[in-house]
Amino acid sequence: MTSTDALAQEVFAGFGVAVLVFLRVGAAMAVLPALGEQSLSVRIRLVAALALTAIVFPAVAGRFDWPGLSPAVLVLALATETVAGLFLGLSLRLFILAIQTAGAIAAQSTSLSQIMGTAGADPLPAIGHILTVSALALLLSVGFHVKAAGFLILTYEILPPLRFPDAAALSAAGADRVARSFALAFSLAAPFVLLSVLYNLTLGAINKAMPQLMVAFVGAPLITFGSIALLFLAAPVILQAWHTAFNAFLANPFGN
Repeated sequence: MTSTDALAQEVFAGFGVAVLVFLRVGAAMAVLPALGEQSLSVRIRLVAALALTAIVFPAVAGRFDWPGLSPAVLVLALATETVAGLFLGLSLRLFILAIQTAGAIAAQSTSLSQIMGTAGADPLPAIGHILTVSALALLLSVGFHVKAAGFLILTYEILPPLRFPDAAALSAAGADRVARSFALAFSLAAPFVLLSVLYNLTLGAINKAMPQLMVAFVGAPLITFGSIALLFLAAPVILQAWHTAFNAFLANPFGN
């Protein structure tokens, strides 16, 4: 075998591994927060997926025991790498769903669920829209693209390439992430839930003492102003708590 043939085989093997890496990265990019938003054009998301592949590929190329590019390998890669990428991307997407759920809980608790709703891909009340956009802006401002690359590189230790993940472990991890997502959502919305409880208790006491007073007309402007003021004060704390939980997951995905 000449040196030219050896070089050609090396280049071909490297291209094949890059394709396998792209399958996982591209599947994750379909649902990844910030970088995979539906509001971005397909071309931008494709370029971002290729850029992430170029970053991840050199770090994980040594983990592939290259069997050669064949139809059987491509079918196996489509069945393993794509599933792994979607699972990893959805694990991060649950954090966006958590803050959206927190905004929905806050809006419903403070009677603002029908005010200033958006008509975008994910219709949200005003509080949920503000918190979600702020969370995405926070992610991008602190270099989420770098953290996403590091996270994808780390996942090759958890989900080795070209191997079917254990279904029971995958199911347990997914159920745990969903449970943690809802717990995080309720924790973030707790100030608004407490405000709602205090508001309704106060209205109940006033209505008991003065039955002739139309407490709903008096309380509606009060709860609206109070919820907006509370959002102004609590939003930085909510975003900081959410970002801390997000970073903890990136540093130790599916860890105990």
